[in-house]
Amino acid sequence: MAASASLFGADIPEGFLHRDNFVSGEEEAALLAGIQQIEFSTFEMRGVVARRRVAFFGLSYDKGNAPSRPIPEFLFPLRGKLGAWAGVEPGAFAMSLINEYRPGAPIGWHRDAPQYGIVAGLSLLSRARMRLRPYVSPSEAPAQAIRRKTTHEITLSPRSAYVMTGKSRSHYEHSIPAVEKLRYSITFRTLRATAA
Repeated sequence: MAASASLFGADIPEGFLHRDNFVSGEEEAALLAGIQQIEFSTFEMRGVVARRRVAFFGLSYDKGNAPSRPIPEFLFPLRGKLGAWAGVEPGAFAMSLINEYRPGAPIGWHRDAPQYGIVAGLSLLSRARMRLRPYVSPSEAPAQAIRRKTTHEITLSPRSAYVMTGKSRSHYEHSIPAVEKLRYSITFRTLRATAA
């Protein structure tokens, strides 16, 4: 479960797991065949349309936890496999997101929505670099923004998977620079436990 190509060798944020060849070539082909049947939408964040396209399933944070389309059956085997690795029941993954990154499409620095807990993902077709840096909330950011640097970088090879829990989920944000070739990512998220 060691990271590949980290700036600090195997030193990755606490709670971050990474595994190459998480699915076989045959499993990747089956997932890609299912993705070809998906209708993607543009994604807008803070008034800017992203270069990637998305397909949300299950509970979506931007709809006030109202159900989106149900998670498609072709994702069930992957959800089960990621759940077993992450140590959660597959059904605990309340939402799934498929991102389509066309050549030149990045995803900027962000931390996944706080309504979600564990984040597990799979990369398909081409490699990408996931960069991580400590998260600073906007309310705690200094008046004059100081450029923060990447502290960790992990190569997400085709068919590799990752899980973010603990500090890697709560204390870090991540980004993916523009990809050179078409790439898909499939992510699953659990709902964050609320205090009783």
